[in-house]
Amino acid sequence: MHTPPVDSPPRRPAHRAAARAAGALALCSTLLLVLVAAAWPPLISIDEDIARTTHRWAVDERGVTHAFRILTDWVWDPWALRIVVAAVVVWLVWRRADWWTAAWLTVTCALGTLLQQFLKSAVGRSRPVWSDPVDTAHYAAFPSGHAMTAMVVCGLLLWLLHRNGVARALWITALAVSVVSVVGVGVTRIWLGVHWTTDVIGGWLLGALTVALAIAVFERPRGHRSHPH
Repeated sequence: MHTPPVDSPPRRPAHRAAARAAGALALCSTLLLVLVAAAWPPLISIDEDIARTTHRWAVDERGVTHAFRILTDWVWDPWALRIVVAAVVVWLVWRRADWWTAAWLTVTCALGTLLQQFLKSAVGRSRPVWSDPVDTAHYAAFPSGHAMTAMVVCGLLLWLLHRNGVARALWITALAVSVVSVVGVGVTRIWLGVHWTTDVIGGWLLGALTVALAIAVFERPRGHRSHPH
């Protein structure tokens, strides 16, 4: 049996798990992207049915619609979430002098935004159009920038908390806030009639893919380690 040399880099289970997750998410994201770009009739039909139903609810339930507009425009707005990331980056540098983690977090969020904008331009999907809109949005629809940004920001920050072994109460609170934020922002975008359901699903998938790739990079083996003889 072949025995690996003693100076070989240690295996990184987190790296392998993240790489496998990234592969699965890339497959799902690509499949959805192709179906949306090709305007696959069954998918378009489902999107339109859901959009008509939720738009009718949004018109009828003005109180809920107003609350959702506040949440999507202020609490879960992509720029609000990027400000949270900026605050974490500043804290990492100031409190712990952790330049590598701060740079990794910044670059990942920036690349996620660039990917999102590139795909919007490349796919060029039109947003839902209503004679009685309850909200407006501009630029192309796929993927949802709100959904993707929420997934990237919440996913990265949750992983950093988990990796640093925070108290159980803090972890559960952060997990609950993240789930509500990621799911909630997707619901608001569909409810307000500015995105198709598959735009939101696409944003979630691409955001999760970005997080998985970022973790795989962070956890990758970093060269050989020498051992004393």
